[in-house]
Amino acid sequence: DGAIRVQTIIDVAKRRGIPLPANTVEEMTQIIILEKPATLTTFLGKFAEYMHVVAGDREAIKRIAYEFVEDKAKERVIYVEVRYSPHLLANTQVDPIPWNQKEGDLSPDEVVHLVSEGLSEGERAFNIKARSILCCMRHMPNWSMDVVELCKKYRHEGVVAIDLAGDESLNCEVNPGHGKAYEEAVRCGVHRTVHAGEVGPPSVVKEAVEVLKAERVGHGYRTLEDQALYRKLLAQNMHFEVCPISSKLTGACDPDFTKHPVVTFRKDKANYSLNTDDPLIFNSNLLLDYSAAHKYMGFTEDEFKRLNIRSAESCFLPETEKRELLQSLYEAYGMIQSTPF
Repeated sequence: DGAIRVQTIIDVAKRRGIPLPANTVEEMTQIIILEKPATLTTFLGKFAEYMHVVAGDREAIKRIAYEFVEDKAKERVIYVEVRYSPHLLANTQVDPIPWNQKEGDLSPDEVVHLVSEGLSEGERAFNIKARSILCCMRHMPNWSMDVVELCKKYRHEGVVAIDLAGDESLNCEVNPGHGKAYEEAVRCGVHRTVHAGEVGPPSVVKEAVEVLKAERVGHGYRTLEDQALYRKLLAQNMHFEVCPISSKLTGACDPDFTKHPVVTFRKDKANYSLNTDDPLIFNSNLLLDYSAAHKYMGFTEDEFKRLNIRSAESCFLPETEKRELLQSLYEAYGMIQSTPF
């Protein structure tokens, strides 16, 4: 829901008769994007500019998923895990109904079905692999058990993991509602990632790993403020989902890229990936994150290869598909296969 084409927002608004503050892609883009470093709260507020247009609309949700795969294929991505909150796209069986929508007939369950259909059709059309991660929201713990149940229901239809997202600065301690959902995820073998240490203290990262049993940490920059924790996670081979452009614009990190935590991750040979994180709002793509890492953070071609292989090793695909993904990377990079499988 942070990776929608502006033209699609305009098209859907016109079809549904929803007024927008601008009618051209250029003007609407300027309203939606975050151009200067702000706060995570300001960034999250940007979703209110357009989510009411697409939420609750079956055709729009499936189209967004399909177009997302096309956009990733153009960026030469071969495997992607895209995340979203099913509840934020629904208009029934969700309390409260988001974006001031009226009660409708699109449930979170059907949202997942539509997204999975769109991703699957995109996979076939553009010859890449796309899977999804369903998000619990920090400020809505009453949705979290629904989310893990949807992860279980759709685990054979493209859903590979559960996530906890939202404004860390408002909720540093995990609510029991999220805790129970993650307990169920562990019990049922649902993969787990958690947004933690983006703007919150290292204690949030510790809680994500030790209480919620996260297998990956979304961002995790503030982990460096607790060196004992950082060393422990390095030893555990914990995977950090790093988003350079995002972290600059949300105020999560120093805007000087040369001081970005991923520079330390690189030097320490940590296990991490480079990701876009809401390309609509940041007006970015994967190339921009790669370019920033290359230009300002000392990344070499060898480091990009290493981090992509570590990303593939840490992805949430079943083991057989993971081996195939790794093999395709080794072949593309002209490297001798040395997978740990």
